[in-house]
Amino acid sequence: MLITFWIAIFLVCYTFFGYGILLYVLISIKRFLRSKKKPLFAFDDLPSCTLVVAAYNEEDFIEQKIANTLALQYPAGKLQLLFVTDGSTDRTPQLVSQHPEIKLLHTSARSGKIAAVHRAIEQITTELIVFTDANTFLNPEALLNLCRHYADNKVGAIAGEKRVMIEASADATAGEGFYWKYESRLKAWDAELYSVVGAAGELFSIRKALYEPVPTNSILDDFMISMKIAAKGYIIVYEPDAYAQETSSANIAEELKRKVRIAAGGIQSVIWLKSLLWPFKYPLLTFQYISHRVLRWTVTPFLMILAFILNVFLVMQQAGVTYQVLLIAQIAFYLSAYLGKFLESRKIRVKVLFIPYYFCVMNYAVLAGLLRYFFGEQSVIWEKAIRK
Repeated sequence: MLITFWIAIFLVCYTFFGYGILLYVLISIKRFLRSKKKPLFAFDDLPSCTLVVAAYNEEDFIEQKIANTLALQYPAGKLQLLFVTDGSTDRTPQLVSQHPEIKLLHTSARSGKIAAVHRAIEQITTELIVFTDANTFLNPEALLNLCRHYADNKVGAIAGEKRVMIEASADATAGEGFYWKYESRLKAWDAELYSVVGAAGELFSIRKALYEPVPTNSILDDFMISMKIAAKGYIIVYEPDAYAQETSSANIAEELKRKVRIAAGGIQSVIWLKSLLWPFKYPLLTFQYISHRVLRWTVTPFLMILAFILNVFLVMQQAGVTYQVLLIAQIAFYLSAYLGKFLESRKIRVKVLFIPYYFCVMNYAVLAGLLRYFFGEQSVIWEKAIRK
């Protein structure tokens, strides 16, 4: 029981804190041993690029997205804009069609985002593709900062940074912003060590020649597209100076809905990318993939429950003061999360409780997502989370 308890504690701590610490140590050693700069394209040498926006019933945001897109900087004649609005039943297609500089693809059938992306890519002839969501807004230099990295032939994809806008009077969904700040730091260190472990759909880019269609029932299509490129031996760069901004979820229930879908997609991705679990081909990528993704999406939430139960038994068996302290710490953490939930339901904002509450919601979502995936209840059709 003692060994199992300490293994569980170690893996939970490693997943959420230890990996970040180890990453920092490794890149510090790497910085000391080597400071070689990677090649970057100059402005005039940037390859041709197509920006792809898949939008479904986004009339509330689409005009702002169009204005934001038209303001993006890139060499004249080298950028094409492509919006896909399959299945939209509001005015989204009509609003996009008013802009002749944007190519519009629209069908009345709704087959899911990845089917729309497949159809869009068939129309693309440029060397590079940049994907971004319809409800996110990019900084003007985003494409320049992304695509300059393709001067390095080892680069197959580039992940931009997701920034969640947090209001001063934010509720518990502010935990999403804190979480993404931490995630962004891990991605930067991942990239510095070797490669980012997957890209998020808010903003990422790939070489067109490396695109491999993923199954139309993919839940996390952006993650699968980028990781299939990494599985070919190419690296995924992280570029924090290319960022996509979006508002936080409207409330914690909407955030939970989004997280459950991501968790279901996570376990699907782990199963489909099982070849990456074996370290014989790309050992460093496998180490990063398991440490940063697989543990979070599979065993860690169960280990948190197991560690708590075992800790109770160990205290009952009078195993020692250490176990009493650990149990008190666990109880205090979960009580603070529950208190955060209680105060949230009464619209009382106590920011110090956002993090434990969001952390528990995130891990509950993994458990719910696993059940949803294995019971076949997760649709590939994205049910949008309402945002502020």
